[in-house]
Amino acid sequence: MMKEFTQDKKVLIVGLGLIGGSMAIDLRRKGYASRILGVENDPVNASAAEHIGLVDAVTSIEECVAESDVIIVSVPVGAALKIVPQVLDIMAGLYPDGGCGKVLMDVCSTKESLASAVKYHPMRKCYVASHPMSGTEYSGPWAAIPGLFDGRACIICDFSESSPKAVRTVEDIYGVLNMRVVYMNSSSHDVHTAYVSHFSHVISFALALTVLEKEKDEKHIFDLASGGFSSTVRLAKSSADMWTPILMQNRENVLHVMETYTGMLDAFRKAMEDADEEAIRKLIQDANKIRRIIR
Repeated sequence: MMKEFTQDKKVLIVGLGLIGGSMAIDLRRKGYASRILGVENDPVNASAAEHIGLVDAVTSIEECVAESDVIIVSVPVGAALKIVPQVLDIMAGLYPDGGCGKVLMDVCSTKESLASAVKYHPMRKCYVASHPMSGTEYSGPWAAIPGLFDGRACIICDFSESSPKAVRTVEDIYGVLNMRVVYMNSSSHDVHTAYVSHFSHVISFALALTVLEKEKDEKHIFDLASGGFSSTVRLAKSSADMWTPILMQNRENVLHVMETYTGMLDAFRKAMEDADEEAIRKLIQDANKIRRIIR
């Protein structure tokens, strides 16, 4: 049963794209937020977010941190490296005694760089690093949808570095979004997401580029594409502005996954070059074991 909230929160969302916008929709419709303010650098996205009702107003960070209970940073990680410390600086000015009257959280896809950026900040305890493991290949405020996070996993990182009150607040938010919470440190997070998220995008980008190159010579190749192809390259439609900084920030882990993956491709290549039917069958059967994990 969803937790009941007796006090509506004022929420500030920095970045009004797919994730930030979808959070705004559900936090409002489920009664958690009475007022939602937004910060968005892109004027077209800012206007759209107001027009479709994702937020009550679009303003600046400096203007609205003071009147917000919760600040959610939902921007590419490169921008978050500047914005998260900036918000903590503003909070330090509001609470010179070091109190934690507001909660700051981010929803970025990489964590180690952010952890390093705020490790020694005097307001570090007011910040909770998190990553809701949900999304689509679309971006912008128009992509925001209700129920995006329903039943998905959310990772809270380095929770011992945050105050218990801040962690509870973020847990409440993900409870409202009907997500199950997993706890791990930032380093483990980046390793795990390299395998289950980041490298999946690299594969999709690479396959899309391969087929687009072939399409230059054979115009009808896309007429033959079926559901299997569409599902494999779906992620290739993801935003370059979002995914370039993710891959840059987590490149060491992604490169390690790439080495392992290349080895598996080589195994398939050798089996096919040798016309080794049994080796091909064994590789596929071994891959089928993923059914135990993903149904």
